[in-house]
Amino acid sequence: MGENELTIQQKQEVQHAGETTKPEKYFVPAVDIFETDKDVTVIAEMPGVPRDGVDISLEDDVLTIKGTKEPENMGNVRILLQEYETGHYLRRFTVAETIDQDKIEASMSDGLLKVVLPKTAPAQPRKIEVKVG
Repeated sequence: MGENELTIQQKQEVQHAGETTKPEKYFVPAVDIFETDKDVTVIAEMPGVPRDGVDISLEDDVLTIKGTKEPENMGNVRILLQEYETGHYLRRFTVAETIDQDKIEASMSDGLLKVVLPKTAPAQPRKIEVKVG
């Protein structure tokens, strides 16, 4: 991948194609993407999302990362200043044909989701035997 292909994004709300029936907010999680000869690694920042609140799916070569964060009950307090807006997280990536989709792994630690997408082994040259008959 070239350095000019990806751009840095600030925290932004997911723009839905149509109208939603739920009042929930979805944010685009900030990600870092690393590539080696063996795999592509995506690290997504989803603060406050528990491990069981993460849903990762792969359908039609699209990897969807969704994080669900339940609102915190602050009790009977008066908020003086609130700069940090909370909500759920949603991000989608198109997966290249070089990724071995059956071996994708994910782990969650300290609000960071790590998804490892192993590359398929290149086809090895082989000699094809010609049979008689």
